[in-house]
Order: sequence, then C-alpha cells, then structure tokens
Amino acid sequence: MKSKQDFPDDFIWGAATAAYQVEGGAHEDGKGPSIWTEFEKRPGAILENVSGDVTSNQYHCWQEDIRLMKQAGMSAYRFSLAWSRIMPEGRGAVNPKGLDYYKRLCDGLLENGIEPYVTLYHWDLPMALQKEYGGWLSRETVKYFGEYAHCAAEALGTRVKHYFTTNEFLGCTDQGYANGLIAPGLRLPRKSRNQVRHNMLLAHGVAMQALRTAAPYAEVGIAENPICMIPVQDAPEHVEAAKRAFRETNTHFLTAIMEGGYPACYLESEKEDAPEVADGDFRLISAPMDFLGLNIYHGKFVRYAEDQPGEYKKYDDYPNDPSLLFQPDSIYWGCRIVNELWHPKKMIISENGCSGTDLPEPDGQICDLHRIKYLRGYLTWAARAVREGIPVRGYLHWSLLDNLEWSSGFRPRFGLIFVNYLTSERIPKVSYHWYSELIRTGRIV
Repeated sequence: MKSKQDFPDDFIWGAATAAYQVEGGAHEDGKGPSIWTEFEKRPGAILENVSGDVTSNQYHCWQEDIRLMKQAGMSAYRFSLAWSRIMPEGRGAVNPKGLDYYKRLCDGLLENGIEPYVTLYHWDLPMALQKEYGGWLSRETVKYFGEYAHCAAEALGTRVKHYFTTNEFLGCTDQGYANGLIAPGLRLPRKSRNQVRHNMLLAHGVAMQALRTAAPYAEVGIAENPICMIPVQDAPEHVEAAKRAFRETNTHFLTAIMEGGYPACYLESEKEDAPEVADGDFRLISAPMDFLGLNIYHGKFVRYAEDQPGEYKKYDDYPNDPSLLFQPDSIYWGCRIVNELWHPKKMIISENGCSGTDLPEPDGQICDLHRIKYLRGYLTWAARAVREGIPVRGYLHWSLLDNLEWSSGFRPRFGLIFVNYLTSERIPKVSYHWYSELIRTGRIV
C-alpha cells in the first residue's frame, strides 16, 4: 500500500441494492408475485401505501445505472435476484425472460469492468411458497431454495463469480415472521420464530451446497448484520467483554454458522422453544465460506463488569441519544471482533450507509453533506482495520440508488444517486462525487 493512501489499489469499491427495492417491473415479463406483492396491499403496511410496482425502475434503467457506476469508478455491484422473476411459483417452471434480464444486467456490468456480486435472497419470497408451505416455517421452502440457487447459478454461468446466499437473517425472520413489520407480516409464537430462524440458516447451507455444484469457480458467502459491540475503552478487559457479548448476542445466527452449532447459552435461554434440528443440518450450515459479508451501521457499547468478574454490561441507549446511531467505530470493532473470534478468510462490508431527505436545490444539486460526514467517519475506521491487517477487502455502499425502503416507503433516501420516482430520472448527489474521488485516489479527504 502506498503511504499516502488509506486503502490499497486492489480494494473493492462498489454499491448495493435489493430487487424489490429498486427493480420495479413487478408484473412484467412473467414475474410472479412475492410476499411483498401481497404485503403492500394491506392498508398502512407501507408508509403512504406505496408499492414496488415501479420503485427506482432499474428493470428499465439498468444501462443508465451501469453508466453511473462506471463513471464513479466502481468495481463491484451487489444486487439481488428476484426469485419469483426466475421461478414465478418458487419451484418448477423457469421464466426465461427473467433469467434473460439478469444475464443482460451481468453482461452490461462486465463489459464496463464491474463485477456482479449476486445475492440470492433479499427478503422477497415467492408468494406461492408462502401460501402452500408457510414460507420459511417449512423445510420444503428450504429445499426449493436450493433448487432455485442451482438453477440461477447454472444459467448465469461464469458471468457471476461472487454470491451472497442470503441477506440479514434477523430482518427476514423476526421482522417478517414474529413482529409483523415486513412481509409476510406474521406474528408467530416464539418456537415457530426460532424454527424460521433455523430454516433460514439451513437455506444458507443448502444454497452453499448448490452453488458449489453449479458454480465451482465462484466465491460464496453471506451478508449478515450482526449486532456489533463497541468496547467503552480500547483496553484488554473491555475488548474481551465486547468479544464475549458479540458472540453471545449473535449466538442464533452468525455464531451458529461460524461455530457449527447453537452455543449452550442459546439453547438454555430458549428451553422448550429451541428449534428442531435434523441430523446433518449443521454440516450444511457451517460449510466453509470464501468470504463473510458484514452489514454494519451501528452497535452497542459494552464494558467489563467490575462487580461481576468475567461478565459484561451492554448499553442499548448510552446515553439515550438518537445521534449515537452515528457510530463510525462500529465498523472497526465489528470487523476486528469477528476476525479475532473466527478468523474468516476475508471480509467485505456488504452494506453501510445513511438516509436523508436529499431533495434537489434550485440549481439541481443535491448537497447530502451528512452522507459525506458519515462516509468519512466510517471509512476512516475501516481504514484502521485494513492497516492493522484485518482482512477487510471491500466496501459496498448502501445504496447505489434512492429506493423503496421496505415498510418506510420512499421517504428515507439512502442513495448516492437521487431518483425521481415519477420520471425515473437519476441525479448523482454530492456524496457520489466524493465517493468517486475516494475510489480514484484511495484517500479519505
């Protein structure tokens, strides 16, 4: 690394999106309905009762989006496949037009020097599987996910050399099946929620197996958002407390994957509500990954408990101040603690970003200065991780485009690029130009 650079020349720079949030084309070219197609019909389920019919309209504007990515110097684009665009019923018949769209998108990216980083599942389960099997409550859905993963990878071929199997277990499982906040909008009892959690882990493992067969040349991992822990002080006792808190807080997802089973603390806390685990499940779930994607936005503070040797104390609101959601050191501590606990081959920041109102000023500029402050802060801490030899190899900003932010609708704007939802016009924000200069120079300014 050159001394004047904060990041090495081969660092991966890019941005990320998800199919339901940006694609649109919801009823075109044979696409089947997803759980979001149904969820958005409920009055009040999504802010202002908007839908994913058009959103950022990438289904029709993908060439413009690629042009803007290339112009910024990005080398990677993380996007998800809409399962029901490829298999309208979630199983069985394949929709050639759906596969053709993703082939065109991948070809366009590659022609412009941008590597596709494909997420197989980003929360938009085919509605047919939800109706017939109860979605992720059933192992049948897991089986069909493996078939879909094999089908997609086989069709895309060597166009795609990097796959994320799933995105953010907690959002899908707890928010969708227990709290009712996102699709499918269910409020299942604790044991059922835990079974959904387990089945999602198993889906990751089954997809890993399918991808190893259909795309042996590809690197495979997950995109997970563990609850990060930030020691109150960079001192051995507080760092060790943060590591223990991280492992125990994330015990049902990341810890289970990385250690090949549920730790005793999880099984003890859930008791009779613990999920049913079949023989061989964890051989699939804990199969070695090529990389670990971390979605990091903020964390919890942790300190060593002086009055309880070996224990720790966590602070959810310390102090009770919303500004603490701006926690740039969380990206460093998240990566460092994961590295010290489990030593993954390499890590990619698969999501990180912030929202705002981000509307054009009279001269057409969108001066999202808060986003530049955010990026400068978080990437300064990411650079520390790189300097210390923690294997952080890339950063994918959330998001490339303003998009439909799930149940929050179109109000929060996360994009480096502004989207006019009425016309699909794209306008790069000031943060886009800042990010482009960082990519060009490898320096945080």
